[in-house]
Amino acid sequence: MKRPSFQFYPSDWLRDTALRSCSIEARGLWIDMICYMHEGTPYGYLKVNNKVILADNLSRMVGLTLDKVNGCLEELHEAGVYEIANDGSIFSKRMVRDEYLRNIRAEGGKLGGNPKLKNMGKVNLVENLKIENKDKSIPTPTSSSSSSSSNKYSYDFELFWKVYPRHEKKSVALNSWKKVDVELDVILKAVEKHKQTQQWKNNIIPHASTWLNQRRWEDEIFVETKEQVSFI
Repeated sequence: MKRPSFQFYPSDWLRDTALRSCSIEARGLWIDMICYMHEGTPYGYLKVNNKVILADNLSRMVGLTLDKVNGCLEELHEAGVYEIANDGSIFSKRMVRDEYLRNIRAEGGKLGGNPKLKNMGKVNLVENLKIENKDKSIPTPTSSSSSSSSNKYSYDFELFWKVYPRHEKKSVALNSWKKVDVELDVILKAVEKHKQTQQWKNNIIPHASTWLNQRRWEDEIFVETKEQVSFI
């Protein structure tokens, strides 16, 4: 059953540096595309019944000329607003990630809150979650990092660890993780924002335990672009 609505954060929309670098026409097209991706199959993809919506289809759907749609799509893609899958379909990395987390929590809720009791291999979303990592994959509870009897890392922690760019002192990070009192998606979103800072791009990244202990997800982050310095 399709959900009638999705979460929309006005502050994120207004402060997204990549999106704000695009023209108002491109941003208008993007909000329509988000709505279509909410209805898409799979979720978060510009597809209908697994069939890719091409530029000429999109132009008819939104009432713009093909030239204008192609121009806006190029503008959005150059700004890094959307990703392109292997089959050529456009997708929103955030929407796919949020859907993935929603399914994890839904399955975990059915089983007493423990997602490790569910064979997550049946959830065909791991392949689609393309967070910026070298292998662009997310560990599942059947992987060696989470299924070993001697390994008691939580699944949420494994998601955080996969996304966090500095992989040192994992056991120390886990101890810090146990003290975290906010939702996983808040943490993941903050990590993605920190990745945009010049400090992290220069590989000046604190240990995960330090980042967690200092509650760095609460930081007011500055991202410097060629044209401006923006808040995220």
